[in-house]
Amino acid sequence: MANRVGFIGLGIMGRPIARNLLRAGFAVTVWNRSRPGMDALVAEGATEAATPREVAQRSDIVITMVGDSPDVEQVALGPDGIVEGAHPGLLHVDMSTISPEVTRRVAARLDEAGVEMLDAPVSGGEQGAINATLSIMAGGKEEAFESCRPVFEALGKKLVYCGPAGSGQIVKLCNQVAVAITNLAVSEALTLCIRSGVDPQRMLEALGAGAASSWQLQNLGPKMVEGDFRPGFKAEHQLKDLGHALEAAYRAGASLPGTVIAHQLFAILVDGGHGAEGTQALFKAVQELAE
Repeated sequence: MANRVGFIGLGIMGRPIARNLLRAGFAVTVWNRSRPGMDALVAEGATEAATPREVAQRSDIVITMVGDSPDVEQVALGPDGIVEGAHPGLLHVDMSTISPEVTRRVAARLDEAGVEMLDAPVSGGEQGAINATLSIMAGGKEEAFESCRPVFEALGKKLVYCGPAGSGQIVKLCNQVAVAITNLAVSEALTLCIRSGVDPQRMLEALGAGAASSWQLQNLGPKMVEGDFRPGFKAEHQLKDLGHALEAAYRAGASLPGTVIAHQLFAILVDGGHGAEGTQALFKAVQELAE
C-alpha cells in the first residue's frame, strides 16, 4: 500500500479530507495557493511543499481538490505541475468536480508521462468530508482504483468504480443534477406552504416521514426556514457543476429541462451576490419569483 499521499487544494472540502488522511496514518505532503490551509495541516503533522511538482516528487498518490477544470489543468500540467514531478508508479487522483472532457484530456497527457489518473469526485458535502463518510465515484483503470482503495476507505463509506476515464465525473454530474432539482422541489414546496399560511416546520415534519422525503428536505429544508444560508456547498460551485452537466448533456444528446431551470435560478443567485452562500439559498430565488 502506498503510504505517501500528496494533497493539493485545502478548501472547505480539501482540508478535512487531508486531515482524515493524516489520522489514518498516511504521510501527507500538502500544497495550497494560500497559506491558511497549509499552515493548519502542517500544524497537524503534514509536510509542506513549495509547488505541485514537489508534492508529486514526494508522493506515491497525489490528490487534487480544486475549483474547476482550469485549476486541475494548471496544477497537473502547468509549470511546476504534477507532470513535472512524475516518477514510476505515481498516481494522480482528482477529487474535484470538473468537465469530463477536460478529465480525459488531462488523463491522456499524464499517461504520456507515465502517470496514472483517476477522476474520483465525491458527494457528501463538508460534513461528509469531516466525518469520512463521503461517496466516492471513480473513473480510470480499475486496477488503479483498487490500488487506491485503502486511501479511499479512509475518506468515504461508499466507493464505486464507474468505468474508464471521465466516468466518475459523469456520475458526479448526475448526482448534481439530482441534488439541484430536489433542492428546487424543496424550495418550491416551502414557498407554497408559507404563501398558503401553513407552518413550514409542520410541513417538513409531515413530508419527512413519507415518499417526499430526501436528503435536501431533511437537511436543507430546516435551514431554509431558519434563514441559515451558511455554506456546506456553495451556490457558485453548484452553478459551475450544472454548467458542466449541461455541456455533457449537449455532447451526449440528452435533454435536461429541469437542470436548465435550476441552472438559471442558481445563475440569478450568483449574479445577485449570493454565490458564496450555501445551495439552500436557492429558496431565495424561488421566493423572489413569487414577489
